[in-house]
Amino acid sequence: MLNHHLTVLESSSVKFANKSVYQIPQLDSTGRLQSWRSISYSQFKHDVELYARHFTRLFEKDRIPKRSVIGTWISGFTYADVLHIYGLSRAGYTPQLFSIRLPNPIVIYELLRKANAKAIIYDSSFEQVLGNCPVPKYRFNPSESVASVDATLPNIYEFRGSDLAFLFHTSGSTSGSPKLVPVSFNWLNSVVVKSQHISRPRNPERQDVTVYMGSMCHIGQSFMLIGSMQYGSCTIQPTTIGFSSEELIEMIHRAGLNRLNQFAAFLMNHFRNARQDPKLLSMLTQLDDVLYSGMPVPYEEEKWALASGIKLRNLFGSTEVGGMLLSGEYERNAALLRPLPGTSYSFIPIESNTDAVQSTAALYELVILADSPDCPDKSLRSADGHFHTGDLFQQVVSGWYVSRGRDDDWIKSENSLRCDTKAIEDTTRTQCGHLIAECIVVGTGRPSPVMFIEPATDMDHAKLKKEIIRRTRQFHSRRYLHERITSPDMIVIVPPKTLPRTATKGNIRRKAVEEAYKTEIDRIFGR
Repeated sequence: MLNHHLTVLESSSVKFANKSVYQIPQLDSTGRLQSWRSISYSQFKHDVELYARHFTRLFEKDRIPKRSVIGTWISGFTYADVLHIYGLSRAGYTPQLFSIRLPNPIVIYELLRKANAKAIIYDSSFEQVLGNCPVPKYRFNPSESVASVDATLPNIYEFRGSDLAFLFHTSGSTSGSPKLVPVSFNWLNSVVVKSQHISRPRNPERQDVTVYMGSMCHIGQSFMLIGSMQYGSCTIQPTTIGFSSEELIEMIHRAGLNRLNQFAAFLMNHFRNARQDPKLLSMLTQLDDVLYSGMPVPYEEEKWALASGIKLRNLFGSTEVGGMLLSGEYERNAALLRPLPGTSYSFIPIESNTDAVQSTAALYELVILADSPDCPDKSLRSADGHFHTGDLFQQVVSGWYVSRGRDDDWIKSENSLRCDTKAIEDTTRTQCGHLIAECIVVGTGRPSPVMFIEPATDMDHAKLKKEIIRRTRQFHSRRYLHERITSPDMIVIVPPKTLPRTATKGNIRRKAVEEAYKTEIDRIFGR
């Protein structure tokens, strides 16, 4: 039988009817956390179907046919967000999930056209920018309930594997716009299998309690929710995705959290605090699972965490494929990764490039083969029919790997969304050619990118920064918030020929710049 998010919810709502699927934060008048309110599995299913009938009636009235793509430009963080996303899907429509971190309506319109979307549901914060929307628009309802109406819903067991289930988008922009990532029900079936392996409880006698990893508008949290629901686990909605260590302690003490899922940059904040706080460290070691994703944890931090007794695992994944590799299962070295069960991957040797990689070890590119159930849509594959990830690995033991970065010019920001540094650099060189001699964009694990400039003019540095911002403003306006350089504070001017370069080609070394100017970058972000 074909399984997907809706069949998982259906079966879990029966098997775990009275267990909590969500814990929702309750805040006082000052915005301070007071407690969490539980939502049961049976209530979740009821609420999803309530919204599904609401959308069915709404779109039938406006003559929008079933299976239509419906844009959803919402936060993806609240229970109401989940009801909109699952409700649309349960009604037989295809949600096209936009991140609120992509605030440019022109780009949203372009993506709607590419997907042939028939409508958009939008967060009220975008009310003023949607004046020229090319499709019917509907304001997001922040309520957890809508009026009950009679409407026939499709049979969730009759969706075809080739049917389009969701449209995600790459988290970074290519040529000024994210790429569409079509997701079929067949592909979701592979998510059910993979997430089942990842989310298996250590102690099946008790309910696991975990926490949001990110927005449901991105694949990470959508993937993890499907895994959690299969075991009747509960997911806490934090007050913010980058929640404090104090809130983490509250979640452990008062909400029963025993599995921590976070993007690496946010997890590092807890590790830094735990080094100074034995109580926090003790709590982290007592968790059944500390799973991170998005980008690598620095080697020394990973080594410290594992030596301290933290049950740390790395889920290596991407928007196009979901989870791919998992660490924590090799007894002699818990940091080693291997492919998830049920997948068909190949590690293809690449030619050594000593300029890019300071290592003599053989490097392999991870390739998702066409026969792998999680191989992305054909529109994303290469000419050979496979999906080339661009992610590089070193084989330490037969079948076990460590990540060695990427073969392109992308970096991952603090929230693990990708940023095309080369596009920023190329645009800056084009628009400011006579003002700069060279530039490089860095910012791995930071809230936004930082650009280092070697000037080609004696212009006052403050004026030069402002001029660069002015000339590149239109380019950055089309990009995600985490990709933008819109403040002079994010530009650093250094003397000519001082940025670290490779010995042979003289190319500026991105990672070396990150390391050499770490203190300066820390200062920019108040670290």
